[in-house]
Amino acid sequence: MRRAISESSDQRNSGFQKVVAEFLLLPGLPFANVLSAEKINRIFRKHGGRFGGNRFYTTAVVLWAFLGQVLRDGKMASCQFAVASIISQYLRSGQDAPTEDTGDYCRARAKLSEDAIRELSADVACEAEQQADATWLWHKRHVKLVDGFTFTMPDTKANQAEFPQQRSQKKGVGVPIARCAVLLSMATAMVMDVVHGPYSGKETGETALLRQMLKSLQAGDVVVFDRYYCSFMMLAQLFSQQVDVCARLHHLRHADFRKGCRLGKYDHLIVWTRPKKPSWMDDETYASIPVRLELRELRYAIVEKGRRTKSITVVTTLTDIDAYSKEDIAELYGYRWNSELDIRSIKDTLNLRHVRCKSPKMVRLEFRMTFLAYNLIRLTAASAALRSQQKPRSISFTGTCQFVLASWGMRASGLTEQDAQRWESDQLLKRIARCRVGDRPDRIEPRVIKRRRHRYPLMQEPRAVLIARLRKHCT
Repeated sequence: MRRAISESSDQRNSGFQKVVAEFLLLPGLPFANVLSAEKINRIFRKHGGRFGGNRFYTTAVVLWAFLGQVLRDGKMASCQFAVASIISQYLRSGQDAPTEDTGDYCRARAKLSEDAIRELSADVACEAEQQADATWLWHKRHVKLVDGFTFTMPDTKANQAEFPQQRSQKKGVGVPIARCAVLLSMATAMVMDVVHGPYSGKETGETALLRQMLKSLQAGDVVVFDRYYCSFMMLAQLFSQQVDVCARLHHLRHADFRKGCRLGKYDHLIVWTRPKKPSWMDDETYASIPVRLELRELRYAIVEKGRRTKSITVVTTLTDIDAYSKEDIAELYGYRWNSELDIRSIKDTLNLRHVRCKSPKMVRLEFRMTFLAYNLIRLTAASAALRSQQKPRSISFTGTCQFVLASWGMRASGLTEQDAQRWESDQLLKRIARCRVGDRPDRIEPRVIKRRRHRYPLMQEPRAVLIARLRKHCT
């Protein structure tokens, strides 16, 4: 049995400093103080997440390798490639290297603290939000976007027990699925908080998940979400935290602009009254909910060339017509679509549509690590945006991710650390700033594909039944 080797403080910080440097957060650059080796060390020490299982797989090394896995895809996202990267790193520094066996790495990876990764990710997003440039804000206010999504995972008994497949799928045919709700920053595009749970069951809906994230909102924030979250209780809870709301009117509510206090055409003040206590709310919380809420309701039209005009009805707590015009509110709700784009980046570029891990614990770790990697890439984009006087959302997430991974490869090419840092600080952020998101308002594409991925039919029966049938025909 190998004896555990404890890391010294200098060793830990030097290892974590490599993680920081890989994301171009070098001294003197914008947002460089948002993430530091000392901060990573402190957060992991707080949650008991530091380890030195052997002299190769330390906390810093495993964190760096795991981040590389979730940033890559295909063969380079495998544990074998992660181990190969670690071996290459040790050999380049003239040290002994571990064996090619992935077992030690996988066991060390399982020791990472989920709470530490979650806090580190949220801490990075919160500090970047506080340092956001004033031009990134909406009317000098911090806007947060809310949306939900799902992801699947390998079909193992452990995963099925914690994240059961959809009821419409036959046993042995479907895959485990989880539901998530995410809180995003409009200014920096970073994830402020994210929670997940089973796809179905008690208190597993997106509104229930959003209630778990209310503590991540600050007084003065403005929250924008779709009609699904637009209920009296949700608006009242946010209003009690001094958080304003802008949401599309729920489809079960009817808007009558002949009533209320008229502010303009299709713009008036209305009053919502408190409904009966829902089953999930306790009596004390229900008693604290106001009986009446004064809200502003307005309707505006979206006119696009070649398409039918679409009417949108919005409800908001921003009732001051002098401070926020009807056009301002329409612009604010229009930002909601950015949450769809951010989630697409997370699911497609970072491969969160279907995670790779086969146990619930590792699924949760991969989930948290994905959002930490996402925030670090967004932090790099924000740094490039600040240097080039742009907005972070105008810079391509995928392009930033590719440049960051390319810089990792450049370090592996034998370039000295000093030259690598000089090239990164002077050139790489400038290149990233040029990766602009295309603005193609007139683009129309059908939702079809030209090239078939494969011709195999979908599985309709459990694999064991299909194998037995094949064997029967072969005999």
